[in-house]
Amino acid sequence: MYVVPPPQRSDPAPGSGSTDSRVYQIWKGSNIFFLQGRFIFGPDVRSLGLTILLILAPVTIFCVFVARRLMDHYSYHLGIFIMAVTVVFTVYDLVLLLLTSGRDPGIIPRNTHPPEPEGFDGSTESGAGQTPQLRLPRIKEVEVNGISVKIKYCDTCMLYRPPRCSHCSICNNCVERFDHHCPWVGQCIGLRNYRFFFMFVFSTTLLCIYVFAFCWVYVRRIMGSDDTTIWKAMIKTPASIVLIVYTFISMWFVGGLTAFHLYLISTNQTTYENFRYRYDRRANPYNKGVVNNFKEIFCTSIPESKNDFREKVPKEPVLPPRPGGGGFMSPNMGKAVDDIEMGRKTVWGDMGAGGDHFEGQLNSNDRQNVKDGELGEVSPDMRTTVDETVDRAGIHPRRSSWGRKSGSWEMSPEVLALAARVGEPNRMGGSSSSGLTNENRQT
Repeated sequence: MYVVPPPQRSDPAPGSGSTDSRVYQIWKGSNIFFLQGRFIFGPDVRSLGLTILLILAPVTIFCVFVARRLMDHYSYHLGIFIMAVTVVFTVYDLVLLLLTSGRDPGIIPRNTHPPEPEGFDGSTESGAGQTPQLRLPRIKEVEVNGISVKIKYCDTCMLYRPPRCSHCSICNNCVERFDHHCPWVGQCIGLRNYRFFFMFVFSTTLLCIYVFAFCWVYVRRIMGSDDTTIWKAMIKTPASIVLIVYTFISMWFVGGLTAFHLYLISTNQTTYENFRYRYDRRANPYNKGVVNNFKEIFCTSIPESKNDFREKVPKEPVLPPRPGGGGFMSPNMGKAVDDIEMGRKTVWGDMGAGGDHFEGQLNSNDRQNVKDGELGEVSPDMRTTVDETVDRAGIHPRRSSWGRKSGSWEMSPEVLALAARVGEPNRMGGSSSSGLTNENRQT
């Protein structure tokens, strides 16, 4: 029977002297924590370094080879302003990147046990010492703004996912209002960091436009001061040309991403829903209108995290073993199979009503004694086996009053005394056996 196993103990072994663990130390997801659980990242956090490099490298080139030269062409205050805006904009962009990738995106804590089926009161009987086998439904339906929405059961987290929640296969967590997992920020994008993600993408787009525009301004300044063509001006500032090409390509990427998410916000969709459900073909239960949709993203308070990663985890008591094979079955597991009853070895049959039960045993000598035996009929297969063994041993069996071949057996007085206490038919059999014994003695 496939049942959900009880959770394993995650606390240190008794007597080890170690203190209670914290949540981030025994976290079952694939996340990586920094500063003792103050920052949570995805397992692909290394890609965050590449993203930071792609931002800082062009900005540094711009400040050294373009913004510093523009300070000579413009007045002192205007030149300082161009440089200061670049630095502040870059710092702001990196802070948004950190807020996106280093915070809880809306992870729903896992359950330690599967939920009980609706209507179960624990009074269902399935036999002594057993709990009932109940299968949780795979999908449930809930109503959102008058529209029926299906929610699924998560086998990993052992919970029914709330509406708009999905399980990220990379981070191995269920995330509320799951949008997508972004490898560039190394984190899931969900309820608690979508706002910062959009602002990061949008500010990166503005930073690219800013660098792209002032690179062209610098080229035009060279053309005006030297009275030369645009090609000769480009040759005099190769850094500007590299930045123009780089920012132009980047604007197509981050600019297109910004435009796409503006569309998603205006229609109150997530990336996951847009690619999977296609709300343009059916009603979207979350669409509140363009203005209200934007207010929901930018003007509402971000909910508190459901996880305190620095909280101490108390030691769990040892769980007693579950009686029988009962429990709640996961809806995704295979169908339950009935227990197969194992075959038993053939034993001596019952004697009759009121008879005592014994265990039959035969000796290998020619003169067999039935010790601690069970007086009664033998199964046909066992009887045939015994008969063949007797024939091979050279013993010529005789027909007894019991109606079966008994051979030249001599019964012990203890067995005869037990047989005397049995019913009338068995007493008759006992008398015949006694006569057979005397006949053998005379022979």
